Amino acid sequence: MANVSVLRGAEPALPAPLLQVDGVSLEYATATRRVRATHRVSFDVHRADRFVLLGASGCGKSSLLKAVAGFVPPREGEIRLDGRRVEGPGPDRIVVFQEFDQLPPWKTVLANVMFPLRTARRLGKAEARDLAMDVLAKVGLADFAGAYPHELSGGMKQRVAIARALAMQPKVLLMDEPFAALDALTRRRMQEELLALWEQVRFTLLFVTHSIEEALVVGNRILVLSPHPGRVRAELNSPGAGVAGTPAFQAQAQRIHDLLFEVPAAAPASPDAAPLALRA
Repeated sequence: MANVSVLRGAEPALPAPLLQVDGVSLEYATATRRVRATHRVSFDVHRADRFVLLGASGCGKSSLLKAVAGFVPPREGEIRLDGRRVEGPGPDRIVVFQEFDQLPPWKTVLANVMFPLRTARRLGKAEARDLAMDVLAKVGLADFAGAYPHELSGGMKQRVAIARALAMQPKVLLMDEPFAALDALTRRRMQEELLALWEQVRFTLLFVTHSIEEALVVGNRILVLSPHPGRVRAELNSPGAGVAGTPAFQAQAQRIHDLLFEVPAAAPASPDAAPLALRA
């Protein structure tokens, strides 16, 4: 019997999450009081995940992203990256913001991508240039290496920002509604380009949006947050890219809509009450 037990063995353990957000509450101080942005939010992000934080304005999703980046310390709870507590910003977490003007205007596209490589990663000029040109080619901007930001469209500026972030080879790429200010057609194209880039590089992505459709297109996993203060309403698997408009896609979109906007019958009245959490 002992031999049978040995032969069967234990099932292989699942790989540990790359990023763990454990019971995180975030607060901001105003002149008269403290405002709670999120309440005891927990989730895990695994390597090569495209993990989306989805919720209405004011639910704390961008605050959670900033906390993962190390810009905002949790009031309670803990954030761990590769098992180590996040205690401040670091090159292992790079943020792409919504604003187009996040690139120094006096530097060329190539110089913008090279700059953090020379300073944070301390690469030589030739090595930094080769790496920068490689990522610019991946985002389709190698021919614009000598251009300046004012010569680029909004979508192209965001592609430079993405290239600059990926060149740093972070453990997690953080994107805070990066396409929200783009027109609808450019936004859809940028989503497709982001997914094509992910297929090449398989980076780990934490993506913030308030668009249900964008969450379903971009993400493979979606965390739905309740209105202020943000609590975990549900964690869902996304059907993936290329399925917008299909009945399955629309059904999932409707389900998320209901989760976002239907108030639970027994909604907690105080910040210390347990949040509603569903998993699918």
